[in-house]
Amino acid sequence: MSYKVFGLGNPLLDLQTRDSSLLAKYDLKDNDAILAEPQHEAIYDEVMAKSDVEYTAGGAAQNAMRGAQYVLPADSTIYVGCVGKDAFADQLRARNEEAGLRTEYLVDENTPTGTCAVILKDQHRSMCTRLGAANNYSEKHLQSENIWRLVQSAEYYYIGGFHLTVCVPAIKALGEHATENNKVCIMNLSAPFLCQFFKDQMDSVLPYVDILIGNESEALAYAESHSIDTNDIAEIAKKLAVSSKVNANRPRCVIITQGSDSTIVARAESTSSDRATVDVKQVEKMPADQIVDTNGAGDAFAGGFLGALASGKSLDDSIEVGHWLASLSIKLMGPNFPYPRQQYSA
Repeated sequence: MSYKVFGLGNPLLDLQTRDSSLLAKYDLKDNDAILAEPQHEAIYDEVMAKSDVEYTAGGAAQNAMRGAQYVLPADSTIYVGCVGKDAFADQLRARNEEAGLRTEYLVDENTPTGTCAVILKDQHRSMCTRLGAANNYSEKHLQSENIWRLVQSAEYYYIGGFHLTVCVPAIKALGEHATENNKVCIMNLSAPFLCQFFKDQMDSVLPYVDILIGNESEALAYAESHSIDTNDIAEIAKKLAVSSKVNANRPRCVIITQGSDSTIVARAESTSSDRATVDVKQVEKMPADQIVDTNGAGDAFAGGFLGALASGKSLDDSIEVGHWLASLSIKLMGPNFPYPRQQYSA
């Protein structure tokens, strides 16, 4: 069986709580995403001990792939990453199966499945990730006969930026295949710290990326790390759109979301041009009393956009589907979607 959309990322089990006192205790910011350091190690057991703890399938790319499957016909999506041989991995498989997302995990029997402590405060979230087995993904698994056959049959590739900390060769392998076969490679900036501290890794794979998705905080972090002397999101998006590109047949498009504010879309005129056009896409405001949790809104946008694009919709229409799916997600706890399945209508 072939799958139209192939995703690569860091599979995690999210552990969510609304005990915002943990922010100060572990020196976490209201609205941020970081990798755990030694001082954060105790937070996972502490969150699991909370009476309000909720477990949900996480990992940004995995969330986005479930979102893509939400708007696509059955059996359209497949996702790879590394998990442990444990109950947490079983939970991930079960949630993905419910969503219709096929997973082909690499299993590390000696390392536990990665987890992410998600601390919710009002409409904001702070995420602290312990990668665990997700950190052990390998290019060898991607290029194994059974997995590479699935890569070859796909038409769209979605890469979570968080995977830049794990296996850059696997990202490059997907990018090279997409370029050589004129398929679509999509990547998400994912977090400000990646733009700041994994700059070289990001710069090494960006030339393969046809569509880049991020938010305003990530765009500002990219600008700072690349000495782009502006805070104008549209100007930063234009710089990203015209940066070095391998596939001359696909000028890059950069999509920067800004929460409930407008989405900025920059499109390079050609891969040899230093000019890009900018569109501003309005986002429908949602009443505050309808917003439950913004955790995963960006992933939902990426998933809705990806699924719509893979279904044949135009880029502009796909952005609207992304906005729609994000609006559904923030009415729920965690990076989830409503069931029975809803249908987008313009």
